Amino acid sequence: MIVNERNNRAERILHAAMQMLTAARTAPKGRGADTLEVALLTGDDLERLAAEMDRLVAEEGKAPFFSRDAGCLRKSEAVILIGSRYIPLGLNCTRCGFPSCGNKPKEVPCVFNNVDAGIAIGSVTAMAAQMHIDNRVMFSAGVAAESLSLMPEVRGICAIPLSCSSKSPFFDR
Repeated sequence: MIVNERNNRAERILHAAMQMLTAARTAPKGRGADTLEVALLTGDDLERLAAEMDRLVAEEGKAPFFSRDAGCLRKSEAVILIGSRYIPLGLNCTRCGFPSCGNKPKEVPCVFNNVDAGIAIGSVTAMAAQMHIDNRVMFSAGVAAESLSLMPEVRGICAIPLSCSSKSPFFDR
């Protein structure tokens, strides 16, 4: 049997992405509180996200690089989304800029929610690098994911598109 790698890229990316989802879930979290949500987009959902990025530029005046990044998504096989539900951890650490968790407005994130998301993003991108999967962290695609409510009640979403083509679509953009 001969397997040409060009014929099973989507399958390999999906297999790698599943491992990356596990890396995100098992990443360390403040006080052991899991406020993260992690999802994987492929196929039509990936195009839907890219189209929303273009719409945000055309209709809401977002920066033109949103469309450039949408083009990168269209060259990707999958996208991982990572964000957090904004739930204070009750540490009263003042890192959010307020004197206590009780004084913090609901729309302001607990700093640990975003730190935990950042650690998970680092775990995912490190695993991608180990598996030679091209990737790039994009807040622009995360903004579009929030606009589409792809992960309800989740904020601060970042997207990590994945590719295993002969040239990274995320370099020389």
